[in-house]
Amino acid sequence: MKSCAWCSKEFSSNISYQIYCSSECRENATKEKIVERYNLARVKKRIGKERKCAGGCGTLLSIYNNNGFCNVCMINKRKVDQMLRELKGLFNYEQEK
Repeated sequence: MKSCAWCSKEFSSNISYQIYCSSECRENATKEKIVERYNLARVKKRIGKERKCAGGCGTLLSIYNNNGFCNVCMINKRKVDQMLRELKGLFNYEQEK
């Protein structure tokens, strides 16, 4: 019996080099590896480039920052996005009347 490399479920392998219990586990693991490689490539592209916050504050960002906003602006952006969702819901409610 072997343990699945994705879900850790015990399974009997059909061939000696099988590491996943099913094709679903194999596909999920492959998708995760693709995303990891993509994110690593994005970080490597940022090396040596100066990136500033998209919120307008001018704070320099780390190469590992994926969203383009510093922590201060990200908090403000969340509040703005939340308020916009509430307003959208309010307008939709008014239109239904």
